[in-house]
Amino acid sequence: MDTRYLAIEGPPGVGKAVLAERLGQRLDAGLVLDDGENPFSAESRARRAGAAFQAQLFHLLARHRQQDTLRQGDLFSQVTVCDYLFDKDKIFAYLTLDDNELFIYQRLYDLLSRDLPAPDAVVYLQCPTDRLRKRLKERARRSSERRGRDDDDLAELNDAFNHFFFHYAGAPLLVVETSSLDLDWQDDDDVEDLLRQIEHMQQGTQYYVPRQR
Repeated sequence: MDTRYLAIEGPPGVGKAVLAERLGQRLDAGLVLDDGENPFSAESRARRAGAAFQAQLFHLLARHRQQDTLRQGDLFSQVTVCDYLFDKDKIFAYLTLDDNELFIYQRLYDLLSRDLPAPDAVVYLQCPTDRLRKRLKERARRSSERRGRDDDDLAELNDAFNHFFFHYAGAPLLVVETSSLDLDWQDDDDVEDLLRQIEHMQQGTQYYVPRQR
């Protein structure tokens, strides 16, 4: 299929940005990366009242601004690879917001998402929670940063990602089982195999389980 706008998705730690960069290089594509900086994140992790709502709205508006820039520019003059799907913002909202906050969030989300460009294809990187947990711990140790989500939170979030993409129908979807893959995406053969899968995507959902080498 002719894929001009490709979105890469998956839970934290699965290597979305790295894969997007590798695919961008191979496809000579424009690269769009999610800006993870959020002034309300620390207070949200500390579970201060109202901070999760502030953090969620900040992410929503920042991603909308970025996606709207794509819409206003010549999106289809070259291939574009993005390391997130705008729709996935709802995953975090439903996990962190109370009913009143969620009501406001949903109305704003519906308004903002109305005219945004939809990807031609989405790649969802599926990964077992124990592997994500190990990878996030290693990443935190290398960078001397805070470890991140608690184990229970990570399991719940990973389940929510799987549930969301099991029901996703907004674009052709390729679900990639990553248990046997290098999540730093340094293996050229892995990247080439994935590109072949993307080139042969059809409508609906396809599943790709790489062979063990």
